[in-house]
Amino acid sequence: MAQLTPSAGYTLTIRVTLQNVPGTLGRLTSAIGRAGGDLGALDLVEHRGKEVVRDLNVKCRDEAHGHQIVRAAQRVHGAEVRAITDRTFAMHDGGKISVVPKYPLKTRDDLSMAYTPGVGRVSLAIADDRERVWELTIKRNSVAVLTNGTAVLGLGDIGPEAAMPVMEGKAMLFKEFADIDAYPICANARTVDEVVAVGKAIAPGFGGINLEDIAAPECFEIERRLREELDIPVFHDDQHGTAVVTLAAMLNAARVVGKRLEDMRIVFLGMGAAGVACARLLIEVGVGDVIGVDRSGIVHRERTEHMNDAKRWIAEHTNRSGLKGSLEDALRGADAFVGVSGPGLVKADWLAGMTSDAIVFALANPTPEIMPEEVPENVRIVATGRSDYPNQINNVLVFPGFFRGLLNCRARGIVPEMEIDAGRALASIVSDAELDEENIIPSVFDPRVMPAIARAVEGAAVHSRVARPRLESTTPFILRS
Repeated sequence: MAQLTPSAGYTLTIRVTLQNVPGTLGRLTSAIGRAGGDLGALDLVEHRGKEVVRDLNVKCRDEAHGHQIVRAAQRVHGAEVRAITDRTFAMHDGGKISVVPKYPLKTRDDLSMAYTPGVGRVSLAIADDRERVWELTIKRNSVAVLTNGTAVLGLGDIGPEAAMPVMEGKAMLFKEFADIDAYPICANARTVDEVVAVGKAIAPGFGGINLEDIAAPECFEIERRLREELDIPVFHDDQHGTAVVTLAAMLNAARVVGKRLEDMRIVFLGMGAAGVACARLLIEVGVGDVIGVDRSGIVHRERTEHMNDAKRWIAEHTNRSGLKGSLEDALRGADAFVGVSGPGLVKADWLAGMTSDAIVFALANPTPEIMPEEVPENVRIVATGRSDYPNQINNVLVFPGFFRGLLNCRARGIVPEMEIDAGRALASIVSDAELDEENIIPSVFDPRVMPAIARAVEGAAVHSRVARPRLESTTPFILRS
């Protein structure tokens, strides 16, 4: 497997005291470079005459590589390593988010309006008309990021406490990209019934619920029940956010290679939450055929081992030729591959059996199913979930705008048309002039992304009649008789 490149996710700040002698700093930076470190900022902290204190920011491949770089720095004559800071841990010190009041509380009058006694009048107004909670509270711009920590990133079942940093990060993304106030709800809830009970209990305070990092197959049943029992949208991002961005990328990849979706056969590796949702959405838009593969091989109608309701649906609606066997068998003659599984599970010679102008989405993170450098010549387009390669397929492109659209129209739920329209809107951002093998999907920082998806979702909600009527402010700025 190709070696990973240094990443900002493993950035160290190394504080060193250097002898103020020509060549000392050069020897230090050269040693870090030879060790494979990616040297960034180099800051002067203090000048002590014969000594200089500097901070060096260095990107590493992983923690072991970081230790290797530090040892290389420690061996440099005239340099003394004084302190080492892991910048990722430093960013998380004390948490990454906070609640900030919108109005100052500087006088007794301020307190009387924001809290007692004035707030009681507002509470009574909502008690008289429950719909006014959308007008008079943060509900209309609030999302609960709900998890039980059973499938956190690629780390598995690590629990709700360990899921907190991820949920805080998700809340940051909501705020940064869509100005939505999102709150981490990390629940000690193991069963479907327990998670559903938590979702129902917290629903009055939120305009939507983003289910996050909940293991399959439980996640399917949790989402289904919450959607049936609540009057706010429930969106499992691991499923549908991934599906929408994958749809957008596949639409544009097909444009590049000159193939129609209805003529394509697409192989999925990984039949968990993301794999099943991606396959279902691509089937919905008319892909010719889909073949799902998991640890037990190809999913087909006759298979009985390691099946669940979601996989049985896949078995009934895909693999029209009844193909059986391994991933290698599934890839033979396929037009596209989508990996939502684990690192290093795909061999180059398997991909060589695909058609010419093949499409490979290796989305396992941080290490893809196959590194882009390893794909054979018949593969024309490669995408990963990583930010250090072209064509990053990441659901951060989707969920901020998706929820912005849902909240804008106070949607009661989610319909498939929202996902299809959102995927097409995301794909359309890349113009014909911009589209090529290394640019099939917009950047997460493209300012066009969030508004385009929000408009698409809101339009689909109105068309499907799941949007609430437009708010007509009844706030009593003028007293009523």
